[in-house]
Amino acid sequence: MLSWLSLAWMGVEGGVGLIAGLIAGSVALEGFGLSSGVEGMASVIVIWRFTGSRIDSETSEHAAHKAVAISFWILAPYVAVQSAYDLATQHHAGPSPVGIAVAASSIVLMPVLGRAKQRLGTRLGSAATKGEGAQNMLCAAMAVAVLIGLAGQSLFGAWWLDPLAGLFIAAVAVKSGLDAWRGEACADCAPVGFDSPDQACNDDCCPHTLGSSSGGSASTPSG
Repeated sequence: MLSWLSLAWMGVEGGVGLIAGLIAGSVALEGFGLSSGVEGMASVIVIWRFTGSRIDSETSEHAAHKAVAISFWILAPYVAVQSAYDLATQHHAGPSPVGIAVAASSIVLMPVLGRAKQRLGTRLGSAATKGEGAQNMLCAAMAVAVLIGLAGQSLFGAWWLDPLAGLFIAAVAVKSGLDAWRGEACADCAPVGFDSPDQACNDDCCPHTLGSSSGGSASTPSG
């Protein structure tokens, strides 16, 4: 349900953000709109992951969390190159009230969705779900950068804030992709798709002591 809600919102946010960015000539706003499309891809991946026989598939979980990681990297090259070009040529983006409104709405909505998915991902032992939640949190961070860039240009003529915001978006996307790629679903948290519930929990996805899959003794992750 969370992924379907995200997919619907990302369709609106991505379309409006991209069109507003093209009209205003704002690479940060364009990148923000494109990133919404990438986030929509992550939602589709997670929906695929938890459909049909894949619900209990360890292979599907690993494939999904790798695909979510790759989706982070799709955005970075274009935004980085265009931002560097705009910075070098001193490109001035125009005002965009619509872009400001879209970015502001994402600052409010995306952290709510992101935190909910990351909590759910921890309960399910699903790195793919946690990765999708991380993309929502990234969206909120990008929205802040876009808002600063657009407001700085409109109010103070600080044209350089927009391409700097674009470079920030590209850098965070690369880092988030690396983090998602390294993520591992934790069998101790919830044995979704794992045949060996006694597998060690080697990351931080088990913040609390949880019962074992058999419902018996409690299991506390090592490390």
